[in-house]
Amino acid sequence: RLLAAGEMGIGNTTTSAAVAAVLIRADARSLVGRGAGLSDASLARKRDVVERAIDANSPDPADPIDVLSKVGGFDIAAMCGFYLGAAVSKAPALLDGVISCTAALCAARLCPNALGYLVGTHASSEPASRELLRELGIKAPLDAGMHLGEGAGAMAYLPLLDSALRVYRDGKTFTATGMAAYEHFEAGK
Repeated sequence: RLLAAGEMGIGNTTTSAAVAAVLIRADARSLVGRGAGLSDASLARKRDVVERAIDANSPDPADPIDVLSKVGGFDIAAMCGFYLGAAVSKAPALLDGVISCTAALCAARLCPNALGYLVGTHASSEPASRELLRELGIKAPLDAGMHLGEGAGAMAYLPLLDSALRVYRDGKTFTATGMAAYEHFEAGK
């Protein structure tokens, strides 16, 4: 059993940047990205909105519920609950994009044991994505500059996981194939 969550929406990279900035105590402006392809002027406005929202609501960085309720969105809160449920069910859950990683950090801050059930799939092109993955201590094997959530990165990761499983199950050792093991040769001899 393997779980994955995706999201669809407009504006959710804005709330993700705000939540991420508060939880990792980072400069909000540096975590705000272009989302669905904002112009330079719109990106500047988005950065201002995130900063003003944090300043106006004063979320407590030590309390993920407070942060979610003051600058987060229902999508992030629902995904946070999804990741907590995955941990309770002892099921690995694939992360997918910046909104997913934001929710995962909330879940890990609420229940550190949840971290053991979170699997990175890809690093989103949103600036907050890499910072969130770093904060979680999770590596994302795919880096394709994706701007999507929607479960797309998690689904792109599945063939890689299938291949790894196939090698694990069906791979042969040198002995099983009748090949000699590696021999160490010193340079120059």
